[in-house]
Amino acid sequence: MNQKRTTTTTITMSTLKTLIFTTTLLILTLSSVALSRPEAIDSLLKRLDSKRASSSDQESAAKGVLKRLLPSHIHSFLFKIVSKDVCGGHSCFLINNYYKESSGNGPEISIKGTTAVEIASGLHWYLKYWCGAHVSWDKTGGVQIASIPKPGSLPHVKDKGVMIQRPVPWNYYQNVVTSSYSYVWWNWERWEKELDWMALQGINLPLAFTGQEAIWQKVFMNLNITKEDLNDFFGGPAFLAWARMGNLHGWGGPLSQNWLDQQLCLQKQILSRMLELGMTPVLPSFSGNVPAALKKIFPSANITRLGDWNTVDKNPRWCCTYLLNPSDPLFVEIGEAFIRQQVKEYGDVTDIYNCDTFNENSPPTNDPAYISSLGAAVYKAMSRGDKDAVWLMQGWLFYSDSAFWKPPQMQALLHSVPFGKMIVLDLFAEAKPIWKNSSQFYGTPYVWCLLHNFGGNIEMYGILDAISSGPVDARISENSTMVGVGMCMEGIEHNPVVYELMSEMAFRSGKPQVLEWLKTYSRRRYGKAVHQVVAAWDILYRTVYNCTDGIADHNTDFIVKFPDWDPSLNSGSNISQQDNMRILLTSSGTRRFLFQEKSSDFPEAHLWYSTQEVIHALWLFLDAGNDLAGSLTYRYDLVDLTRQVLSKLANQVYRDAMIAFRRKDARALNLHGQKFLQIIKDIDVLLASDDNFLLGTWLESAKKLAVDPNDMKLYEWNARTQVTMWYDTTKTNQSQLHDYANKFWSGLLEDYYLPRASTYFGHLMKSLEENKNFKLTEWRKEWIAFSNKWQADTKIYPVKAKGDALAIAKALYRKYFG
Repeated sequence: MNQKRTTTTTITMSTLKTLIFTTTLLILTLSSVALSRPEAIDSLLKRLDSKRASSSDQESAAKGVLKRLLPSHIHSFLFKIVSKDVCGGHSCFLINNYYKESSGNGPEISIKGTTAVEIASGLHWYLKYWCGAHVSWDKTGGVQIASIPKPGSLPHVKDKGVMIQRPVPWNYYQNVVTSSYSYVWWNWERWEKELDWMALQGINLPLAFTGQEAIWQKVFMNLNITKEDLNDFFGGPAFLAWARMGNLHGWGGPLSQNWLDQQLCLQKQILSRMLELGMTPVLPSFSGNVPAALKKIFPSANITRLGDWNTVDKNPRWCCTYLLNPSDPLFVEIGEAFIRQQVKEYGDVTDIYNCDTFNENSPPTNDPAYISSLGAAVYKAMSRGDKDAVWLMQGWLFYSDSAFWKPPQMQALLHSVPFGKMIVLDLFAEAKPIWKNSSQFYGTPYVWCLLHNFGGNIEMYGILDAISSGPVDARISENSTMVGVGMCMEGIEHNPVVYELMSEMAFRSGKPQVLEWLKTYSRRRYGKAVHQVVAAWDILYRTVYNCTDGIADHNTDFIVKFPDWDPSLNSGSNISQQDNMRILLTSSGTRRFLFQEKSSDFPEAHLWYSTQEVIHALWLFLDAGNDLAGSLTYRYDLVDLTRQVLSKLANQVYRDAMIAFRRKDARALNLHGQKFLQIIKDIDVLLASDDNFLLGTWLESAKKLAVDPNDMKLYEWNARTQVTMWYDTTKTNQSQLHDYANKFWSGLLEDYYLPRASTYFGHLMKSLEENKNFKLTEWRKEWIAFSNKWQADTKIYPVKAKGDALAIAKALYRKYFG
């Protein structure tokens, strides 16, 4: 979610030594023995297989997943690790009937797999397609297991059994900012649930970024950087992702030693479970982001100060971080130290490391030889710490900065390491695939990824057809270098249909028929087939989940991203740049490039479907309510769909209010303004009826991690700030990133979004009544002061739902749609 910064670096005689150094690295790299592509990947897979836990440990880990998911059936399944030879040399799972010599409570179904992840995936596949069960995140309704027969009555598979092979080796998971938008306040209990979910979905290549600040503390203090220097370097808990990427420093901090120690301990638990399940964790590596103090300690080092990233007024207290050029020998020294410190803390757990040095930081020259030397230096830093290191890199820079990354430059970077030593993430492949226009990344292995979500926003959205066909088309294309599929959303716990389908593509060699798949999905999700719901999902497939307009979905509905502008006639130029942006598919998700696309001088909220059709889908959902009473998955979807419909209605009501203001029609402005405010209140009541849409859950999870009052105050401020103003303000200017991480949560609507809209409409009314210009600056002052106070507040919000969701949704449908 970054806007582009530019930096300039001059190559002079003073850099000659480092150029010679990196050229030497390039020669060493290119002279290494290069394997062919299949051989390189096979060699990597064999090496990673050798790092896995023992078969007995993995079988025990898979049993643990079963016990937590379905404790009543702990004796109904027999799990066994098998070699890839059983699966034709691939990763796979096998499901067979287990024939007992005598009756009793022994196993009924045998599930074998090449790792514990494959066993868990086989279990999930069986429960879905033979028992009609469903597994999603707790915050999206949780599991539906009532349809599973009792022990002793499990359905048989066909006599020969079922074998499902992975068509590609890897199923990657996470975005570098998911750790901040979703995981930041998690304890081990929540992480254990996520790791179970990951195993059931077949994820075997997850990012593992937790706790890295404790590693950096040790590395930098060995270079004589003090704790006080690091207080200015690290971001606060909710903003660590952007401090890690060098977008900001100090914002939301300082981090306490309690936090650093706690997160390092948590990371060790996470990695231990990943290994037990047979996953390959992806650890961070050094990208060049360094504390300001390093420049004083190493004055001759090639350190560049970067430009501003989204501060209101280029405030150096937060902006303009420092980047150590990969061409400097110190880069390799620090990179090696970081890898070795991780190995010391965690053991030899992986060979795959993430690094994105060149996102938003183009090399100082487009000379391919120089770019190759930089790439070689980045890889050298990894390989000095781990001789078998593989560089995992986001490939979005090749599109977002395509003016720089022409084919010669792309090839220079991608070929700066031997084949098999770099894997590229095609980050937004469901909407803007890079593989199609880059000769499959010029022979470099890549992972086809779903991005889908920005900022952890809550909005029903997706492109199901692209998910069902894109990975298959990429894999079977001529000279394909695809080696995996992945999910790279910025935030999780929304749109479960999207992530279930994407997870299945890790095991599907062909394209599923989405409409047929949705029929089985709805039956599994709610535990029974209800014809109204089947019809509703048919509509949702054609509308909400069929976004083909070329605009990436970042929730810009006016309730949660309220426009900061003067709607007076001929004042369209006063619309805040951030508030009239539509995010085109030239954005990286984690590092994003926004372009203004003004269809009129009114702010535009994203709408890609017929609202009338989706209102009809809601009516069908409501009509099924009596058949699905008590279903938590149904309740979640009903609340989410009702919220979606009302939010889109509010966009039109807001527009009507602005038209009334321009016509100087105070009565109509008051009418539409009051209706907009009432919709906010009504949605808040609706959201309060489901445990999964509550602000209190987010805030309380933050406070529970604190060990003293100072930490508690800091954590709550971080939690409140991230989902509202996000970044710095002045008295008259909102944060450039305000509402980036907006949420439809009960409590947030009533106490934050409602007062914002109310004060704004109040100022509009006052300008009409007094026949004076609308005083935008005065409203901003009032609103920013209110927001600052709310961010620092400690009001306690509910963590338990209240009210009957179905009754509330029906009442709201009657109220607004008759």
